[in-house]
Amino acid sequence: MTVSEVGEFGLIARVTARLPQGSATILGPGDDAAIVLASDGRVVVSTDLLVEGRHFRRDWSGGYDVGRKAAAANLADIAAMGAQPTSLVVGLACPPDLPLEWAEALADGLREESALVGASVVGGDVSRADSVIVAVTALGDLQGRAPVTRAGARAGDVVAVAGRLGWSAAGHAVLSRGFRSPRVLVDAHRRPEPPYAAGPAASVLGATAMCDVSDGLIADLGHLAVASGVGIDLRRDAFTVTRQLADAAQALGKDPIDWVLTGGEDHALVATFPATVALGADWRVVGAVRVGSGVTVDGEPWEGTAGHDHFARP
Repeated sequence: MTVSEVGEFGLIARVTARLPQGSATILGPGDDAAIVLASDGRVVVSTDLLVEGRHFRRDWSGGYDVGRKAAAANLADIAAMGAQPTSLVVGLACPPDLPLEWAEALADGLREESALVGASVVGGDVSRADSVIVAVTALGDLQGRAPVTRAGARAGDVVAVAGRLGWSAAGHAVLSRGFRSPRVLVDAHRRPEPPYAAGPAASVLGATAMCDVSDGLIADLGHLAVASGVGIDLRRDAFTVTRQLADAAQALGKDPIDWVLTGGEDHALVATFPATVALGADWRVVGAVRVGSGVTVDGEPWEGTAGHDHFARP
C-alpha cells in the first residue's frame, strides 16, 4: 500500500496513532497547532531539513533509520544549548507512490529517538513532492539555566568533546564504495547516537560555549571561534582512532584523522570549559582556547576541507 492509497488524512491518522505524548505536551496532534509546556517561560527552538539524495538514500536507509537520524539532528541542537528537549514537529513531503510502510517506519524512528530524551512528536504536516523531504523543528526547555551559546569561550579555556567523531563520515565512505560493512560504521551513518545528556550536564558544569558537531569538528569549532572572538588549537594526539575507523581507512586509502576532524553528522557535542573545571567521564579534552582567531591543529593551520558546506563548489 502507498501513501496515495490512504490519502493525506489517512496518512496523518496512521502516523499520529504511532506517536504517544509526554508530560510536556498540553495539546498534541489533531488541532491547528500543538501546545507545549515551557516551565521557565523560555523555549529553545531549532529546525533542520533532511533531503533525499542529499542527507539520505532510500537504498541505504530505511524509514526507521531516517526517522532516528532526523530526530537526532534536531535534538542534539537543543542539547547543545544546555537545554532539555521536549517536543518535535515534523513536516513530510513525499511522492505519492512512497510505500505506506516506509512512512510508518519513519514515524516509529522519530518516536523512538525522541523517547531517549523524554520528548514527543506533537504535530506536523504532509505534502506531495518528487522526493522525500523531512523537516523537523525541535523545542526545548532550559529548566531555569542560562543558555550555553557559541559566544562565551575565553582564552585559557579547554576544549572538550562528548560523543563519537568520524563514524558517520566513515560509514558514508563505506556505503559510497558499494559496501555494507563494517556494520558499526554504516549504522553510525544511518543512525547517529548523540550524547544528549552531556549537553545539560555541561551547562551545570559551567561550560562557557558549546555546539553540536554536524558539519565537522574543525568547521563547527570555526563558527564557535568566530562567535567568541578567539582562536582554538586542537591536539591531534588527543583523538582516539578506533580499530574500525583505522581498518576502514586503510581499506579505502583514507587518513582516519580526516574523518575525525572534518566528518559531520555524528552530532557529538564540543564545548569549552574553564581549565579548573573537573569534567566527567563523558567529556575528553582535545584542545585549548587561545588569543587569536581560527582553528589550528598542533599549532598549524589545517590543510584541506574543514567540513561540510551545502553550497560549496564541487
